[in-house]
Amino acid sequence: MSKFDPYEHLNISLNRDGSLTRYVKLPTSPATGDNQIPGHAVLSKDVTLDADRKTWMRIHRPAKLSSSARLPIILYFHPGSWIMMSVADTIIHENSNRISAEVSAIVVAVEFRLAPENRLPAPYEDAMDALFWVKHQSSDRVKGDPWIRDYGDLTRCYLYGVSCGANIAFNAALRLPDMRPQPLKIAGTILSQPFFGGKKRTESELKHATDEYFPLPVQDLLWELALPVGANRDHRFCNPLHDEAMKKKVKNLGRCLVIGFGGDPLLDRQQDFVHMLVDQGVRVDARFDDVGFHGIDMIDKRRATAIINFIKEFV
Repeated sequence: MSKFDPYEHLNISLNRDGSLTRYVKLPTSPATGDNQIPGHAVLSKDVTLDADRKTWMRIHRPAKLSSSARLPIILYFHPGSWIMMSVADTIIHENSNRISAEVSAIVVAVEFRLAPENRLPAPYEDAMDALFWVKHQSSDRVKGDPWIRDYGDLTRCYLYGVSCGANIAFNAALRLPDMRPQPLKIAGTILSQPFFGGKKRTESELKHATDEYFPLPVQDLLWELALPVGANRDHRFCNPLHDEAMKKKVKNLGRCLVIGFGGDPLLDRQQDFVHMLVDQGVRVDARFDDVGFHGIDMIDKRRATAIINFIKEFV
């Protein structure tokens, strides 16, 4: 793959100031707002998280709720390989709507900062900001967000991420005990096709080195763009199995659902990650399909439905 250009594969170019030009613009969808709209099973609205950091959230909830309803809250971190996508992209927006409707949950989709303009741990910090925001809504009976305050169950909060978003959810879960989250309680962490890496290649990475969607040179470039300057792929943000201190923190993770597919180059890392969780005493529900590739649920409705059913059972 000596002539393979990962920038071309990703439709991006690197600018002199270290920022990216992203040539693909996905269709976007607006939030519905607070008002009921005929034919809409889910309402959504946008809320500022940190104006200075330009972070925000799109919150989704079932349109029809009784005054006594108390729904689980799912904080969602989208895929996009650290460098692209938004919670306003139609494909992400519709997926969040579907989770809200079928799981019967409030979904808080977090618009975290992207790399390389904002390298790790910036997205982890944004995740913690979102958790703090959710926590404080219930305690402020006057200014608290009414969707969270009146309909959310803070004792049933879940962290859910896909690909790089799963990496964010995992790292946020590890940081949570330090923030004294009560009354917010994380009832589980959901990691779909988590994006991890490492300097030493795994068998699945070598087997799928030329994968059509997620080849090795692309993965390497993404970590180069996302990790702190000077860090390598054995940094704890990329390779949690290489960091003993991180392994000790894993003991406090609680329930965990891990989802993966047999044709994903990351399969071995994901399964090694599951073994590490089990070794540390974490209760893990591992759902691996022998068939499929990284991001298959973005284009395969059957796989997308299967993942939502896994989430529904877990929640």
